[in-house]
Amino acid sequence: MSATHKAGFVNIIGNPNVGKSTLMNALVGEKLSIITSKAQTTRHRIMGIVNGPDYQIVYSDTPGIIKPYYLLQENMMEYVESALADADILLYVTDVVEKLAKNPDYIEKLNRIEVPVLVVLNKIDKSSQAEVLSLMDQWHTMVPKAEIFPVSALEDFNLDSLLERILALLPASPPWFDKDQLTDKSLRFFASEIIREKIFLNYSKEIPYCMEVTVEEFLESQARYDIRAVISVMRDSQKGIIIGDKGSALKRVGTQARLDMEDFFQKKVFLELFVKVVPHWRENKTRLRRFGY
Repeated sequence: MSATHKAGFVNIIGNPNVGKSTLMNALVGEKLSIITSKAQTTRHRIMGIVNGPDYQIVYSDTPGIIKPYYLLQENMMEYVESALADADILLYVTDVVEKLAKNPDYIEKLNRIEVPVLVVLNKIDKSSQAEVLSLMDQWHTMVPKAEIFPVSALEDFNLDSLLERILALLPASPPWFDKDQLTDKSLRFFASEIIREKIFLNYSKEIPYCMEVTVEEFLESQARYDIRAVISVMRDSQKGIIIGDKGSALKRVGTQARLDMEDFFQKKVFLELFVKVVPHWRENKTRLRRFGY
């Protein structure tokens, strides 16, 4: 007789740039969350599903915790709150450089929450053993009920013991999703995320934070995917920067995105990119809903 099946939601929260997306991609074994060195790269809650014969772990990556200044950021913080509400196990990711007292509100929430909390102390490859031990002590003091796991998501260090603990804590439950499902998101979503990542990597200052990508056409034939996407910005000047001299900047983004998509989808991609101006979209409820927030 087979063992009891276990399944649950393992939700990842933390401040911007501590390595939440890198951690989820490493735990899932696929690049589902886009990663850049800029804060607020992740805007959605993205699920990555790991299946074994007698278990299913549903990881959730979430936007970094920030004080919201406009409606888009408020919506992003709602994803974090939803991750706190439906977690079976909560992974709070921090790293060796961030200030410990950065988010007193959330530390309080960690102490109040009824599910197991694992504090994942990331990027320990950038620190000394003495510093890591000192940080672990400090986290034990701040969140006494939590278990602390020092890891390096990038170097794949100590993730096996983290996974072991997650599996031990997972509640008995039938699977929440089909056992061959990798994520809750569509291929169309990943196409827009890949384009957005390339914009984060190729442009600086306010450009990445003032644009959104919408896939308006996603057609599959036997030979390839035909994808038509629109990059929405807030001002004409931003449109000019995105396009670049004689279209060179947009062409670079398109080429990088297409190559990544072909790798991700394992199929040829024909990609068309357009840029349009949508003033104040970050504050517009209807627009945000249309953009999937």
